[in-house]
Amino acid sequence: MSAIPQTRLQVMWNRLLAVVEEQGQALIRAAFSPIVRESGDISAGIFDLRGRMLAQAVTGTPGHINTMAEAVKHLLDRFSIQNMQPGDIYMTNDPWLASGHLNDFLLMQPVFHKNRVVGFTSCTSHLADLGGKGMGPEGSDIFDEGLLIPPCKLVDRGEIHEFLMEVVKANSREPIANEGDIYALIACCETGATRLAGMMEEFGLDDLDPLADYIIETSYKGTLDAIAEVPKGVYHSTLNVDGYEHPITLCATLTVADDHITLDFDGTSRCSDKGINVPLNYATAYSVFALRCIIGPDIPNNAGSLELFRVTGPKGCILNAQRPVPVAMRHSLGQMTPDLAYGCLSQALPDMVPAEGASCLYDLPLRHTPEAARDGGTTFALELVYNGGTGARPSSDGLSATAFPSGVWGSQIETTEAVAPVLITRRELREDSGGAGKYRGGLGQHIEMESATDEDFLVFLSVERVLFPAAGRHGGEAGAKGRIRVGHDGSDLPSKGEIRVPAGTPLVVATPGGGGFGPVLERSQRDVTRDLKSGIISEKAALGTYGYRGAGDDK
Repeated sequence: MSAIPQTRLQVMWNRLLAVVEEQGQALIRAAFSPIVRESGDISAGIFDLRGRMLAQAVTGTPGHINTMAEAVKHLLDRFSIQNMQPGDIYMTNDPWLASGHLNDFLLMQPVFHKNRVVGFTSCTSHLADLGGKGMGPEGSDIFDEGLLIPPCKLVDRGEIHEFLMEVVKANSREPIANEGDIYALIACCETGATRLAGMMEEFGLDDLDPLADYIIETSYKGTLDAIAEVPKGVYHSTLNVDGYEHPITLCATLTVADDHITLDFDGTSRCSDKGINVPLNYATAYSVFALRCIIGPDIPNNAGSLELFRVTGPKGCILNAQRPVPVAMRHSLGQMTPDLAYGCLSQALPDMVPAEGASCLYDLPLRHTPEAARDGGTTFALELVYNGGTGARPSSDGLSATAFPSGVWGSQIETTEAVAPVLITRRELREDSGGAGKYRGGLGQHIEMESATDEDFLVFLSVERVLFPAAGRHGGEAGAKGRIRVGHDGSDLPSKGEIRVPAGTPLVVATPGGGGFGPVLERSQRDVTRDLKSGIISEKAALGTYGYRGAGDDK
């Protein structure tokens, strides 16, 4: 162990967290795409020479952060540190090496201090369009889904690879946004590298090893202690989800040992023919994140705290998809893995695990029609994101229109209308959508949008909870299912597939509510009164579901 006093190491650790947060904010401020700039669909991190993640920005999604934690190791396997030069930046969007689908670019930059590499900065963000069939589930293999870039050098000693940039732009319906987002990613890496080198100079560090070892060992020991408090055993759960061609069953076995936790997906349905398959790196990222929200949640997320969680699954199951199956919409099922893991963990820690939530982000990629591109109409590619309700917690209500587990902020009306020919005509919380219980599930939301021109537009659906609602826990009731329609009087649509929205006709989307926690009749009349007055529940639900007795009875 280093001779540096522990108090000084802790100060440096806190400073490192500030450095990486500035790194992440640089990406958000510089990005072109609304899903990055407005919704925070990113990650940013700092790594030591061994490729161990030491710190991550608070802003970011588990799908980007926890896949980034492993992706840097893959890049270090491909590129020798001895050959790296100041100003070099490496990248890939390989779904099985980076973050699960082609639209996420992952960058890594070596950090130089006193003329040698001392660590790495890395970041990930979502690009609007990379050609192919685009952000939708309709591809039959990875080659349908756009441009795959193997690990390569994006920037060589400060000079960007212009040909690679031109290839990316030539294979996109949004070339300017893609170029801007790539420069934002570069700025993110450079900000982190500059600040890290400056920090090391300020604290008189020649290398990161003492600080890195302190961070990893402290986090490892803290997580080990947290695991020791979980009852040992083997726990099983299943989760039915909408799927595409047919419903899908996700299975998990959680094994809690003395010094680690293993989650295995044996029994899970095989891969789909459509682009909803999930590489294991992405399924791991979300399931481990969920477990860490309960087990040692106060311990920073880094290689030390992640090391004790292991995720496996049979090759070819839909949560361990193998090349070259389509994976564009891997978030649909990948973001359901927390509810799957919680089905196991709730058996071990029944008073700590929330009810199921909407979970899957209601991701709505929009695009112009083929005839618009052919006939000189308005062309665009935009990805909107909306959230449902989270599950009720063991001691409080769920959160409404809130992203868990993704953490992605919902698309804003003004920004959407400014960058695409779309008009948002209605957006409000969805009454009665939260599952009833002693603690109520969070509400979903109701959204309506239509073309702002006389042209149709396309939507590429890949959402969940249309067939199977979020279940309650310990007597709580299920939340409301999601619904998608074209037109107010249109029939309900399946949760997956390409749809056309005619000009003048609204796309109507209702996101799911979260499940309730605890027996319904144990909810206080005070809370029922508040919900009724706020429009969260209807009078019918207050009287029929909650046994409402009037505002004067507060018991």
